[in-house]
Amino acid sequence: MKAVIHEKYGSPDVLELKEVAKPIPKDNEVLIKIHATTVNRTDCGLRKAEPFIARFVTGLFKPKKTILGTEFAGEIEAAGKDIEQFHVGDRVFGHTGDKFGAHAEYVCLTEDDPMAIRPDNMNYEETASICDGAALALTYIRKSGLQSGQNILIYGASGSIGTAAVQLARYFGAEVTGVCSTANLELVRSLGADKVIDYTKEDFTGSGLTYDVVFDAVGKSSFSRCKKLLKQGGIYLSTELGFLAQNPILALWTSKFGSKKVMFPLPKYTKKDVLFFRELIQEGKIKAVIDRRYKLDEIIEASRYVEKGHKKGNVVITVVSDSKI
Repeated sequence: MKAVIHEKYGSPDVLELKEVAKPIPKDNEVLIKIHATTVNRTDCGLRKAEPFIARFVTGLFKPKKTILGTEFAGEIEAAGKDIEQFHVGDRVFGHTGDKFGAHAEYVCLTEDDPMAIRPDNMNYEETASICDGAALALTYIRKSGLQSGQNILIYGASGSIGTAAVQLARYFGAEVTGVCSTANLELVRSLGADKVIDYTKEDFTGSGLTYDVVFDAVGKSSFSRCKKLLKQGGIYLSTELGFLAQNPILALWTSKFGSKKVMFPLPKYTKKDVLFFRELIQEGKIKAVIDRRYKLDEIIEASRYVEKGHKKGNVVITVVSDSKI
């Protein structure tokens, strides 16, 4: 099969499209023919091994996992004898978790991995773009304890995590303020934001308003800058470690002192959550946001675009020609 591999850390140029052995499913696995996948911030970070501490997990001198990619949508081509929930021909979508391997024509997963039957009202490209951003956003929103009637400010509301967070926060009944650039104001409004702040024209920290939750979905702000935006008992969340890995440290410190808290939950990818996303898709409560589409052999260009940090929603990689079906 064809797969995009990286045998050393570095820029997008270390990525190579090669012929590799097609995986063979074990008795408890299914073989999935991938129709569409994505390139996201996690893929780029792991390819570069940034932050450096990541190497203690991914490989100190070279990557242990040579095929990146976590989000996918495709069709089950074969199933091991112990598989009960899925059948050959099922259209599925999901997340490969720490197995990675989605930047390829095939991947093997167990039926307990984060995977579900694809909803009929989304195609392969659309469903491939859902799980990573939504799972991250859901992890943070759940950790904050956001409730109906509360208000949340989402900084970076037009990215993969941000667009999912806006939709999920609205689903849970919160009042949503999104922060993004001029070009993305209408997009964020269309996803359900009650108010949108253009950070190129206005300092979002200077409005005088306060929030129950401030969620930095792009990791470009800080607790010290956003603290005045929080109500008493308010929660600050960020997807990044912060300067000198301050956010995990602040999470520990503020859990003991002060009324305004920093939380830094580790992301979780579960089958239960993918099934939840499937329900939301079917109910029209969450929709895919796709910025650009590339072919598998254009993944270097796709990675360069993602690394610019200005994508709207998701960047999709089409692996086979019928991924829009």
